[in-house]
Amino acid sequence: MRTVVAVYTGQGLADPLKAVFKELLPDVRLVNIIDDSLIGDVVSAGRIEPGVARRLLQYYHNGEELGADVILNTCSSVGEVADGATGLIGVPIVKIDQAMAVKAASEHARIGVLATLPSTLEPTMRLIAKEASRLGKEITLVQGLAEGAFDALVGGKPEEHDRLLLETARRVCAEADVLVLAQGSMARMEKALGEATGKPVLSSPRLGVEQVKATLERLDREARNTDS
Repeated sequence: MRTVVAVYTGQGLADPLKAVFKELLPDVRLVNIIDDSLIGDVVSAGRIEPGVARRLLQYYHNGEELGADVILNTCSSVGEVADGATGLIGVPIVKIDQAMAVKAASEHARIGVLATLPSTLEPTMRLIAKEASRLGKEITLVQGLAEGAFDALVGGKPEEHDRLLLETARRVCAEADVLVLAQGSMARMEKALGEATGKPVLSSPRLGVEQVKATLERLDREARNTDS
């Protein structure tokens, strides 16, 4: 049985991702490592401080010790830490938003990026720009920060969060061909945002798990080739 270790910086995405794994990778052993102090520290500092990076790196090592074939980094705010850890960990690290960024950059020219935190918006925009550069494409990124939405959500006002996000999406969609949801926890709004704006909407959880599946299939092929 293959093992995937998912590293979380908050609680909100664990159950939705578990459902996607059950659908797409039902025979995989999924282990969750959750430290919800991480996103709090990133939000407070407005950036990834060394202590956060060290803790994340330790969790990746823990995942390897737990027998992970693949480690899934589930938080877009810290994706650049995962990039730096790739050469230090002996198993592949998949970033949950990587496949989403590739799809957005390869298929669209004007890309609106929605987020409720600057700490997630900025690295997501950098990731999409990086993928566009790799593909040799020129794109336009439209910033869509739903100010106040994160505070509303953590303050127990999900309706206010959703209202602010919808307002931001309607504003951004006039300048964008596609809307990208920078936070995996926003995926539950994918359908509503698409209906409200008439634009395609990309979210990361399913695309991220599909990339994990493709990575596991590649590892299986490599193992068969080695055995033969």
